[in-house]
Amino acid sequence: MTVLKTGRLYAQVARQISEDITAGRVAVGARLPSERELSERFEVSRPTVREALIALEVDGLVEIRMGSGVYVTARTPLGGKFSPIGVGPFELLEARRAIEGETCAIAATRAEPEDLSKLKQLFDKMAAAGANVALAESYDHQFHVHIAQMTRNSALSGAVEGLWEARMASPQEKSLSRKAHLAGVGPKIEEHLPILEALLAHDPEQARAAMRAHLDNVLRDLIVATEVQESAAFDAKLNARRKLFLGTA
Repeated sequence: MTVLKTGRLYAQVARQISEDITAGRVAVGARLPSERELSERFEVSRPTVREALIALEVDGLVEIRMGSGVYVTARTPLGGKFSPIGVGPFELLEARRAIEGETCAIAATRAEPEDLSKLKQLFDKMAAAGANVALAESYDHQFHVHIAQMTRNSALSGAVEGLWEARMASPQEKSLSRKAHLAGVGPKIEEHLPILEALLAHDPEQARAAMRAHLDNVLRDLIVATEVQESAAFDAKLNARRKLFLGTA
């Protein structure tokens, strides 16, 4: 069975799996098929499958056991109803890569000395936060939004801020963030340095490339941090699907 390629794909996949669970076609305690099998069944990428599984876990229907699999834990969602469908963590990254990459390039051509001074301060505060992931993420948020503000384009800065607000409001994103934090994933200062350097040099091409590379790495780290059954190392098929998802194939 495949899903219709309209609307939010991960939500459609989650709903079809949940229908199997609530109808008793998959027993409580049973392990769901692997990500690869579900990806082939629904003809979607593995990041989309993972978003769907995270949504099911938020609703209390499954438990994701790292290194073991995904197990059905209940036949009805917590509280008797499904959680609101938020922006999927991986689709959000796809949007951020497209919008923030171009925003960063524009910012490189318009940045004023005071803009860059503030950006450097945010970078230094992010670096000083160290292992305090919550504090580092706060400065990470400010760093990215400030870059958008440097464009002097309210539509762009509003779009970037909106993406961050969507990230903070999504139950699925919150669940993924908790898993990522447990796996030690947080803002990486070494990935932000090339962005800062490109902006200081007023180099739009390098700024775009640095921002896209950073968000590519965020996606990679999240995929590895939430790996369930397969090895954390990317096989050729997963890498090809990742490139397709990012539009770089």
